[in-house]
Amino acid sequence: MDKVRFGIIGCGVIAPWHARGVTSTPEAELVAVCDVIEERAQKLSAEFGEPAVYTDHLKMLAEADIDAVCVCVPSGLHGPVTIDAAKHGKHVMCEKPIEITLPKIDAMIDACKQANTKLGVIFQRRTAPMWTKIRNAINDGKLGKMVLGDAYLKYYRSQDYYDSGDWRGTWELDGGGALMNQGVHCIDLQRWIMGPIDTVYAQADHLVRDIEVEDTCCAVLKFKSGAFGVLQGTTSVVGMNHRLEFHGDQGTICVDGEKITKWKVPGQDEEPPDDAVDMGSAASDPKAISTEGHAIQIRDLCLAIMEDRDPMIGGDEARKAVEVILAIYESARTGQPVKMG
Repeated sequence: MDKVRFGIIGCGVIAPWHARGVTSTPEAELVAVCDVIEERAQKLSAEFGEPAVYTDHLKMLAEADIDAVCVCVPSGLHGPVTIDAAKHGKHVMCEKPIEITLPKIDAMIDACKQANTKLGVIFQRRTAPMWTKIRNAINDGKLGKMVLGDAYLKYYRSQDYYDSGDWRGTWELDGGGALMNQGVHCIDLQRWIMGPIDTVYAQADHLVRDIEVEDTCCAVLKFKSGAFGVLQGTTSVVGMNHRLEFHGDQGTICVDGEKITKWKVPGQDEEPPDDAVDMGSAASDPKAISTEGHAIQIRDLCLAIMEDRDPMIGGDEARKAVEVILAIYESARTGQPVKMG
C-alpha cells in the first residue's frame, strides 16, 4: 500500500483540520467526504480537490474506495459511526473526545479489535516535543517528589457558539461542556504527565451560558503517586490561556499556552527550553489551532496501517481522559469524592 485512502465523516468545524492533515500527508489521499447536510460536504470537497460527496456515511463506507475514515461528527455519535466503519473494514481516526460514555468507548475499541482495524484518537497537543520533555523530566525524578500537578483551563465560548449547533452544550451529544469539549486536551496532558488519578472531588455549574452542561468547574485531584492537583475549567472568561503547573519538592515547570514559562530543574539552566510548537490555544476561538498536530497523527495512523502497529494514541489511551472527566461530573452531581479504578 503506497497511500491510505481516506474519507471524512462529518464536515463541520473541525473537518478542515482533518482534510488538511490528510492532503498534506504523502502517505494519504482524500477520496470522499460525507455530511448529512450536503452543502457542507460540497464546500469541504471544493476546498480540498473535489473528493466524492456523500450524505449517508453507510453508503460511503460501502461504495467509496477508502481504507480509513476521519470521524468528525458530534462527540456523542463517535461510537456508532466508528463501529459502522469497523464493520466495513475501515481504519479510524476519531476526533476528541473519543466518546462521551465509557460503555460506548469500550464498544468502539472492541469493534475495531474484532475487525482488526486501527483506531487512532486526536490529542494533537501530545505531539509537541515540550510535553514529552516535561513528562520525561518528571518521570526521571528531576523535580524530586511530586507535590502538585495543576491545570487552569480558562476559555471563552459565546452563547452564539453554543447556539451554532443543536448538539452543542447538551449532555446527549456534547457529553459535557468546559471539560469534555474544550478541557479534554489538557486533562489528557495532566493525567499523562502526572500519572493515574486516585480520587476526585468537584463542583460544577453553568454560571453564564444557557446550556445543559457545565460552563465552569473546579476539582481537587489526588494522584496515585500521592501528589495533589487542581483542575479549573471554564468557557466563560476572556483573555486567558490554558496554564499547566508541575511542582516537585526540588523543582517546578510551568506552561502558559504553548510556551514553557518556568523551568526550574536542579542542575539545569533556568532559561526555559525553546521547544514550543505553536498548536494555537483556541482559548477564545475554536478555529485558532494549528494543523500540524492533526497532520502528525494522521501520518502516524497511515504508518501504523502500513507497518501493522498501534497508532501513537489509541482507544485505550484516549479513554483515560474521559474516565477522569466522568468521575469529576459524578462528584459534582453527588457532592461526594469519587474514587477512580
